[in-house]
Order: sequence, then structure tokens, then C-alpha cells
Amino acid sequence: MTVCNSFGETIINTSFISLGNLTPDTFLQQYWQKKPLLVRNALPGFNGLLSHKELIQLSGNDEVQSRLVIQKDAQWLLKHGPLSPRDFPNSTENTWALLVQDVNHWLPSANNLLLKFGFIPYARMDDLMVSYAPAGGGIGPHYDSYDVFLLQGPGRRYWEVAANYDSQLVTSAPIKILQQFKAEQSWILEPGDMLYLPPNYAHHGIAVDACMTYSIGFRAPSHQELIDQYLMYLQDHLETDGWYCDPDLKHQGHPWEIHRNMLQQTRQILKKIKWNAADVENFLGIYLTEPKAHVFFNRPKRPLSFDAFNSAIHKENFRLSLKSRMLTGRKQIFLNGESYPVTPAIKKALCTFAYHQDNSSSNKLNDESRKILYQWYVNGFIETTS
Repeated sequence: MTVCNSFGETIINTSFISLGNLTPDTFLQQYWQKKPLLVRNALPGFNGLLSHKELIQLSGNDEVQSRLVIQKDAQWLLKHGPLSPRDFPNSTENTWALLVQDVNHWLPSANNLLLKFGFIPYARMDDLMVSYAPAGGGIGPHYDSYDVFLLQGPGRRYWEVAANYDSQLVTSAPIKILQQFKAEQSWILEPGDMLYLPPNYAHHGIAVDACMTYSIGFRAPSHQELIDQYLMYLQDHLETDGWYCDPDLKHQGHPWEIHRNMLQQTRQILKKIKWNAADVENFLGIYLTEPKAHVFFNRPKRPLSFDAFNSAIHKENFRLSLKSRMLTGRKQIFLNGESYPVTPAIKKALCTFAYHQDNSSSNKLNDESRKILYQWYVNGFIETTS
């Protein structure tokens, strides 16, 4: 069931999205990162969360990541946002598509839609991308390195997929488009239908009618990225003492050679680089909640005092900013790249406050959790809904 709020947004209850006759456990065992799944009527009555005109308007915001992909005279063109109406092809040209990332940062209803995929851990969740294309439009056959659920909004889209394909790309294209693509399966998705695709499945979507597709994507960092980021984390958090020294240095016949004594001492120094499970957890919490480079938080221009804020949370509804990313560890809460050591009671109280957005949850906050919540408020990490 869907209803509209006072702003005209579609509000969706946060129960899990339908996976047909599969339970979340069965889906994870049999399909997740294994094979595609088509679910008819996964979200009954779903007609999207915003119109294509509103999506175009959103793409003009300089804080929003958007792309306009155009195919013209057998050539592919790419324009990055912010986009203006004059950037879009005229009504007689239909081989184009608009893609807008992180729509969940701007619409509460989009954030609610992401929560319907909570059978996947939030640590893996990336964003909600919304795309629009007129009839015949699309971005060509391609593959992604991450899992994605493609939920059909208004209009219909024809999808072709393949597990086996030639990975050579169109060299002249500004985006990754496969040179050769032969479909192994194909479907037409109607509003509310959903297609799940594992990583590296080639797919090609063509708008049958003017249509919008809601893509729920998941993070899949490469091993190289994880290692690079962890080494940067260690650089900021590892402290050692001592200096390289060689009081027994002897004359070296070939001064341009690195002596074995220097190698041996350096190996001993590098053995100080050690970490444990707590270090890895802290790294993951900070890394996975770090805001993307284009994301900025709006601090209150005239923040309330601590006492006034404590009074306000009983009278007004506060929530995490739609741009906020929050995860928990064993003894910590991670929010937007920052770590907050907490007791189990404080962690429970803050999670309840964050995910049960009503005034009654503020009654369960103790003094320490209120102090943390006030920090979040001053940083712009939470906001009022009134």
C-alpha cells in the first residue's frame, strides 16, 4: 500500500520488498551473486517517487551527481551535471537517457525505498539511482561490478542480459559500452516489476515507452581499494617510537649499494606494523560511512544550545540527515566517517532514535547519548522533519 504525504511524495512502508515466492534467506542462498532473478509485481502499484520533469530539475542541482547519455549519428556523448534544459535533446530525438545518483539524499520516500532492501546489510548498500529515457532510449549494453536491483517505475523497459559475453568495449565511447552483445535472456518490465542482477552480468535496457527505472546499487570495493584505504587508515592511526640508527656503521666499499644491515634493520622496524580485529572493524566503520566527495552537510546557522536542543527533541521529530550513513560495531557507532565509542545501552538508544523516527524514542535517551546526538545536530548529521 502507498500513500502520499503533504508534499505529494509517495510514502512506502518499510517492510521488505517482495521477492516473489522466495524468502530473503532463500534469495541469498540461491540468487545473491549467483544468477539473475525476475520478480513480477515486486512492489504493487509502484508509479515512482517523482516525475521525469522533477528528475530533470534535480539534475540541475550542483550538489547532485547526474549524467546525460546521448547517442547521435552512431556516436555516444556524455554530459555531466549540473544540467540545464538546453542540454537535453529536442523532442524528435529519442536515443538518450538521464541518470541521477543518490536520489535518496533528497527524497525521504527514496530513503524509505532503500530500507525495503534491508535484507542486505546496510554496510553493502550504496545508493538509489533513478534513470529516465524516452521510448527507444538507453545507455547501451554494459556490465557493472556490483549487485543491482532494477525496479521499474512508470513506463516499460525491455531488458536483455547475458552471463557470457565479449568484454571488449567501444573505444570511442565516453562510457563503458560493449562492442558485441548477444542476449541469453530478455524480459519487458512493467511498473512494479523488478530484476536482480549479480556483478558482471551484461545487460541492456531499452525504453519501450518513456519510462523511469529505480536502480538500487550495492558497494563492491576492489581488493586494491580496500588495501589502499586501509594503509591510509594505518598511517593516521598507527603510532610508533624510535629512530633509525647505526652506531656500528662501517666503511662500505660500494656506497651506492643498500647494505644488508640496513635491510635487516628496516625489516625489524616494519614489523611494528600490526593490527587486530578491532582495528579492522574501526577502519570498515569509518571507510564505509565516509561521505562521498560531493556530499556536504548543512550545519545549523544558529544552533540551539544543548538545553534548548534537549527540549526540542521532545517536541519536534528529528531524523538522520538523508545524506548520513550510519553503521554500528561492537562498541562503537560510526556516522559519516566518524567513530563514537558507546556502551551497549547508548548504542541501542541511538539506533532506536535513528531508525524509529518519532518523539517517543527520545524518552529512551540518557545524558551521554544526548551529548552525542547534540554533536550530530551541530554537525548537520541530523535534522528536524517539522
